[in-house]
Amino acid sequence: MVLASASPRRAELLRQVGIAFEIIISDAAEDAWEPEAAPAAIAVEHARRKALVISARMPRRLVLGADTVVVLDGHVLGKPQDEEDAARMLKALSGRSHDVITGVALALDAGSGAAVVDEAHAVTEVVFRELSDEEVHQYVLTGEPMDKAGAYGIQGCGALLVREIKGCYSNVVGLPLSRTWEMLRAAWDDRI
Repeated sequence: MVLASASPRRAELLRQVGIAFEIIISDAAEDAWEPEAAPAAIAVEHARRKALVISARMPRRLVLGADTVVVLDGHVLGKPQDEEDAARMLKALSGRSHDVITGVALALDAGSGAAVVDEAHAVTEVVFRELSDEEVHQYVLTGEPMDKAGAYGIQGCGALLVREIKGCYSNVVGLPLSRTWEMLRAAWDDRI
């Protein structure tokens, strides 16, 4: 299997559960979406694009694409542009509930062109505790927020910001493992 992602967190999750894969980073754009599109549709579409770009170059290889978005009050928070943007996002999340949505897509080029064989999304509700301006500042200085949707990583120091989660923890990290495993098993079973 090929993981079409630059995320070290997704790779680590797959390694933790013993799934063999190689990484080929997709150059599919993640930053463009229709303003009126549903957040889950955005995450799935980005995952689909990533998987299809790599699948077209890797005939007969199953390719996994994924994309995670953070949604606050119906608005998608992507990766911060800079430290000021990260602080703005974290202050907006402070003391509030938000959703983390990861879209997952599997693609395969069976010789007649790349096609998506399965896609899904998972939603996890995350509740932040109230954060002081100093806590936000110190967290941003760690650099951890800069490559993460919503400007935090629950698997790192960002865990200190979270009061509660409802749903799949690995989804917040970047890949809903149980749902992904179900998709992979079904795809592998279909190929045998």
